Amino acid sequence: MAQSSAPAPVSDRRWVILSVVAVAQLMVVLDTTVVNIALPSAQRALGFPDSDRQWVVTAYALAFGSLLLVGGRLGDMYDRKRVFIAGSAGFAISSAVGGAAVSFGMLVTARALQGAFAAVLAPAALGTLVSTFTEQGERGKAFGVFGAVAAGGGGVGLILGGVLTQYLSWRWCLYVNLVLAAIAVAGALLYLPGGRPGARPRMDWPGTVLASGGLFLLVFGFSRAETAGWASALTIGSLVAGLLVLAAFAAAEQRASSPLLPLRVILDRTRGGAYVSVGLTGIALSSVFLFLTYYLQVVKGDSPLTTGLLFLPLVAGILVSSNVASIVTLPRVGPRVLIAAGMLMGAAAMAYLTQLTVTSSYPRGVLPALLVMGLGLGTVIAPATNTATAGVRREDSGVASALVNTMQQVGGSIGVSALSTIALTAADSYLVAHHAGPLAPAIAATHGYTLAFTVSAGVLALGAIVAVILVPSQRRLTELRNAATAAIAAAPA
Repeated sequence: MAQSSAPAPVSDRRWVILSVVAVAQLMVVLDTTVVNIALPSAQRALGFPDSDRQWVVTAYALAFGSLLLVGGRLGDMYDRKRVFIAGSAGFAISSAVGGAAVSFGMLVTARALQGAFAAVLAPAALGTLVSTFTEQGERGKAFGVFGAVAAGGGGVGLILGGVLTQYLSWRWCLYVNLVLAAIAVAGALLYLPGGRPGARPRMDWPGTVLASGGLFLLVFGFSRAETAGWASALTIGSLVAGLLVLAAFAAAEQRASSPLLPLRVILDRTRGGAYVSVGLTGIALSSVFLFLTYYLQVVKGDSPLTTGLLFLPLVAGILVSSNVASIVTLPRVGPRVLIAAGMLMGAAAMAYLTQLTVTSSYPRGVLPALLVMGLGLGTVIAPATNTATAGVRREDSGVASALVNTMQQVGGSIGVSALSTIALTAADSYLVAHHAGPLAPAIAATHGYTLAFTVSAGVLALGAIVAVILVPSQRRLTELRNAATAAIAAAPA
């Protein structure tokens, strides 16, 4: 295997590696929300209609979600350092093209390219973290930081998008990635270890086509449902076709000599439960960002910048709880207790938000829920990510890492589309049933949002039950880590 050209052992620079990986992850997560704030300004500048606006967001999600497994496998096949640099550089170039867009088509194409390079970068970043931190205590600290970035980056994106749009231009919501990518590439060149894997897996081309096609159809179907409705023939057809293609993918993987997704990665109950937890949390997190943003801006009349700043308590809660959960409590109580408790805290916060009205104040109506939600989600994301990648083989670490991002993307797509449909239907029904008045639209919209929060509370309560049933105890997690450490120690240098 090729030797690293770095001047110091990986163990001596592992915390610098964590910083580089965190910057890359922040860049990827930022772009799921930072552009949302800039959309109205971009629409005015480029002159595209409301019916096309969703594609600026959807193009990123489609490319990202459908190509993640392929991106994860590339990190297993080739020098992960080079894959990381290629993903960062491609993301930066795509961002520059999007920032300089002179037409709607150019902007959407750039967003799709961003998603494609994010699908290469995100698994390489997490895979690097998995292979760098193998000691239990340090691994907990590393995943605490990574989990905080993964869960809190969306809130940071709202704040940053508001600042850049209000004081510079909507184009800087894309140009800012050039700065982050430059930091990530420079850090990777200086500090990330190089070298190809000793036993390099081959690319499973049939599995690649089936996985990418199935995930594309699923994400597209959920995205389409947000605007066309669940009864649309295209929505139903896309979702059904996506499930059928993914079923064919699972059957093909059982016979493949070098599968894109080795079924051992997900059939292990430890990792399977963690992946489900990440997906359910993605549904709830998208609900918080989407409907609270609408509530604060549309109903309460806050500016984009103010709205972003009002999410700071959520981000702060995630930062604190993700690190406490990974460093202090995970080694003591194990992931099952933590993830179940975090889900219940999130469910309680969602239940609190169901009491919102058009006259609710931020300090009493929103702030307590954001604080509890931040503490709960941080308690889930970091331990779940840690558990989902525990004990995987070196040749599987990229695809196992990709699955974490895949579940977040699919969960977020389900949350946005399904809950948007629920909220819009409830608002329309409320307007039909009640007399029109000056506050009727705001009251109807708030009614829809609170119903979406009710469903999200139920999803998180279900997540707590799933965690109790599927997520492993501390003993089982320790066994997986010890087995992985022994395998690394036995591997040839």
